[in-house]
Amino acid sequence: MKSRRPSESDLTNDYHRQLADRVAGECVIEALQNQLWWICELGGSLSCEQADQVHAPYTWSVRQVFEHCVDAERIFGDRILRIAAGDKTNLPPWDENAYADARFGLGNLGHMISEMGNLRQANILLLQRIKPSLWDQVGTVDSHPITPRGIAWIAAGHLQHHFEIIEKRCEVSPNRMPVKDAMGAS
Repeated sequence: MKSRRPSESDLTNDYHRQLADRVAGECVIEALQNQLWWICELGGSLSCEQADQVHAPYTWSVRQVFEHCVDAERIFGDRILRIAAGDKTNLPPWDENAYADARFGLGNLGHMISEMGNLRQANILLLQRIKPSLWDQVGTVDSHPITPRGIAWIAAGHLQHHFEIIEKRCEVSPNRMPVKDAMGAS
């Protein structure tokens, strides 16, 4: 199965493997799709005051964490596309702090939630149209071999990591997936 759990050849960086290991399930497309609900529910459960608060020991506000997740989702999509296409360029790391510094205080939270959802949907569509054999295509990011499968699992784990921190910081517990009624409907 192309969207199966990553192997050691999909993820050679220990931190990336830790992110992927946070995510339950055997299908990354399903995990990414399930997180679409969480994006909306978490964003909708936060007040403006919560979004702009910085909680020690962190140095970013919750809004800045959302901005970071939006930026990361865009970068993950670019890397998936380039590596699946056979681009052999050693893709550079990205300096998350430089991105955050460039955008501090910008962005309506509702717009960022929409942007995050749109980027996630675009990345899911990209993954669904990639031929199964290209999920195993090896590229490099910061000199670490990685596959589109590995990047997809990192994307799911990265979002989960940050959203769990936001929930803890803001003391909110939104539904992470649609609640099913007794008949099994959402």
